[in-house]
Amino acid sequence: MMSMKSIETEILIEASRSKVWQTLMDFNNYGTWNPFIKKISGSAQAGDFMDVTIQMKEGSVMDFKPEVLKTEVHQEFRWKGKVFVTGLFDGEHYFILENQGDGKTLFKHGECFTGLLQGPLFAMISDDTRKGFESMNQALKEVCEGINGEDVGNAG
Repeated sequence: MMSMKSIETEILIEASRSKVWQTLMDFNNYGTWNPFIKKISGSAQAGDFMDVTIQMKEGSVMDFKPEVLKTEVHQEFRWKGKVFVTGLFDGEHYFILENQGDGKTLFKHGECFTGLLQGPLFAMISDDTRKGFESMNQALKEVCEGINGEDVGNAG
């Protein structure tokens, strides 16, 4: 059996889980703050498919239609996407929010990759993907903590 490749990042956000969740699930505003996931549309109900656009470095954009696997309010959101057909290169993307007390949330953001092409494709994308996750995590932290947050949407 092939081993699974994965990327996991985390960041401590000085905001409540409900605030982080609300920001994370407000897909309409992703374009205003999220440097990695530029656009999400569709339902976040398990079993439904969404349209997701991610931006890798050097401006390359990738669109895909993952299936929502789990939406547990204030706790976890995960989906599974694939390249071309299931079994070639599949990615299970997740966001987990853990209450740390004192109004702080540990945000875990990762993806587990499986499929026939996971080895070579993971090697090609892993560094950029990790950087994308980390840039999104930092942006989410800044938005939730209100760093420059007062000016969101008032660029001018």
